[in-house]
Amino acid sequence: MKNKIIILGMLALSISAFAQETGSKEKSREKEIQGVSMTKTKKAVEQKADRTIFDFSEQPSLNSGSSLDGIKKLPGMVVTDIAGMMYQGKPLAVFMDGRPLNISSNDLTAFLEGMPANSIERIEVITQPGAEFPATSGGAILNIITSKSAKSYLTATYSGGYRFTNYDKFRSRFNNSISLNSRNKIFGWQLSAGQTYTEGFSSNKMDDLSNNFSDRYARGYFTKAAMTFDLGKDRLLLNYDFYQNNNDALLTSSGIALYKNENFDPSLPASETNPQLVPKSYANTGKSKNKSYRNEVAATYQKRFNDKNQKLDFKLTYSNFRSNFDQFNNFTQPSISYQEGFNGSKQNFYNFRVDYSQPIKLLEEGKISFGGLYEKVDFTTDNLGIKNLDYQRQTASTYAEVNAKLKKFSFVVGARAEDYDISGTSLNYKTAKWNNLTPFKKFKIFPNASVQYDIARSVYFNLNYNKKISLPSTSQLNPNNNTLQSPNVEITGNPDVQPTIYDNFEAKISAFDYAFISYNVSHVKDQVMMYVERKGYNLSQTNVNISSLTQHSFNVGMPVPFMIFSKPMSEIMKFNFNPDKINFLYLYAGYQFQDIKDIQDKKGMWFFNVSGQFILPKGIKFSPTLMYSTKGNYYFFQSTTPIMNRLDLTLSKKFNHDRLQVTLYANDIFNSSRMYFKTVNSPNPIYLYNRNDTRSFGISVNYKIPTRNKLAKVDQNILNQDAPKEDNGGIMKQ
Repeated sequence: MKNKIIILGMLALSISAFAQETGSKEKSREKEIQGVSMTKTKKAVEQKADRTIFDFSEQPSLNSGSSLDGIKKLPGMVVTDIAGMMYQGKPLAVFMDGRPLNISSNDLTAFLEGMPANSIERIEVITQPGAEFPATSGGAILNIITSKSAKSYLTATYSGGYRFTNYDKFRSRFNNSISLNSRNKIFGWQLSAGQTYTEGFSSNKMDDLSNNFSDRYARGYFTKAAMTFDLGKDRLLLNYDFYQNNNDALLTSSGIALYKNENFDPSLPASETNPQLVPKSYANTGKSKNKSYRNEVAATYQKRFNDKNQKLDFKLTYSNFRSNFDQFNNFTQPSISYQEGFNGSKQNFYNFRVDYSQPIKLLEEGKISFGGLYEKVDFTTDNLGIKNLDYQRQTASTYAEVNAKLKKFSFVVGARAEDYDISGTSLNYKTAKWNNLTPFKKFKIFPNASVQYDIARSVYFNLNYNKKISLPSTSQLNPNNNTLQSPNVEITGNPDVQPTIYDNFEAKISAFDYAFISYNVSHVKDQVMMYVERKGYNLSQTNVNISSLTQHSFNVGMPVPFMIFSKPMSEIMKFNFNPDKINFLYLYAGYQFQDIKDIQDKKGMWFFNVSGQFILPKGIKFSPTLMYSTKGNYYFFQSTTPIMNRLDLTLSKKFNHDRLQVTLYANDIFNSSRMYFKTVNSPNPIYLYNRNDTRSFGISVNYKIPTRNKLAKVDQNILNQDAPKEDNGGIMKQ
């Protein structure tokens, strides 16, 4: 508590000292999550010093299907059940519209599957988050920007889609959504609402002991609303988000487990010749129901000064997440009475944030930014109506960061101080006693620094360093077993896992916003990772801390416009063309290697992504995407087949003066996506198999409903602006 008082006191004094107007006109480098201005010419991939930006709005290959489908196609992105989302070897904290989602990794997959990709404007992957970002961002941040541009007249846009799969049976998926917005000189609003329906299957196998199949039926609903009020130079922003997912599944499972030996002779001692338990085949049919919802309310007050580069923002956010899971089992072999499992979780999240920035006279030009944050998370779980986890986390933090420029050099130096108070209790079912979680009450400093050298026009060399922390997710802590199909498989979280500390280093050369080459190395302490263990006929899966490891990542991306064969290089290097109207290939290659001292057989993995755009006659756009990876190690696991191996094809065309866009697509047309892993941390490897119905065919429609005054000025969006730092506040231009 003393540290929290000190931090908040420092924050108040700092704001009082620096909240003054200045005549300096420093052009700030965009570092905010939302800090990318909308332009008429959108770039498919855009490289910045601290982030990579992917445009979804004009890329049919990304905005068809679900959000998860589009995210998986991003060059450098790897999505697995073992390690979740990683970008260029770094684990990702997921934000939406500038605010953390704060939902478990298990629910994140369902959330993104239920969200249509055509509701996404762009995605920013921030690989070098500065001091203004919470230190808990870990390795990197994935920020999903969902809203569209607000206009000075009423507009409406409809988006819909349908796709199907056909494995053992025909399955359908569809989505519908509508977006409305309008504004005047002092008030603006936006409203988006939609629903999704998904049929699909998943199958997984663990050695010869467990084989599970799930036939899923998911329904999702979402609403996003925003209002902005202009109060002189200042602005007030109000946001509300609601998401609900209802997931049902029909379940079948089979395998081998230990059961009571009917021939056991109690008059004799138990032995190998007279065992109490013997292995028997089992078969199970059942069903499950999972219902979850998320609410979020956010208010932001933006204080503006005569100098547009001087800004003061206050932000208050509250969100809650609820999840209930029911499963009914009927073991037909051997015959066992009907079994039921029920568990649930509740989470409340509170966040208050202050940010201030102003230009200063430092070297040729400079800027100082500082602020603070207070955050509280309450998380509880229950099993069969009995509470079994009570988790609380409080974080108080403050930061300061200085930007300066001297000739061709740009410098950033900052630090963030965070005070953590993590505690709670967990119920031990074996002893029927409550145990205290391993507490984490520490005060830590997280420095960051970067240097950029302008090699030539639009060509930059960057050296970056930051220290970050990743707190265990609620799914990693949750002691409940959400996989109840197999009597011999125990899958639980671990309430005692500790936070992970990262020291991240990066060297990067970027050119003309598209091309880049980078090398990253991260020294990691207490990495949280899934751990699988087999004892006889029983399997267990939980989360553990890896004491230390070193993560290496090499990445290169290069656009290849076909105009190189028809235009002089001097003209091409100007990049004065609309990428939506040219033929090109984008080539990406990445190498990832985890150096864990306890693992002898270490193999890195190469990842390749080739995406193209070809303009056919009649304005038809053809976009193929090929993803492939080599075999290699993934922490405690080694892939026995490529974890990425698929080809996607997309055809799209615009009609009616570009108001209507129709897209036909085929994902994973060769039906080659599947994941095979074996463990490498034990003498006898355990083999894991997982597969989903990734091959699908579909159609997507996006229609901009005609309105009056079509030549009205297009202004910036309001839904995605939590803490904008643009000159106009990032909401609406005057």
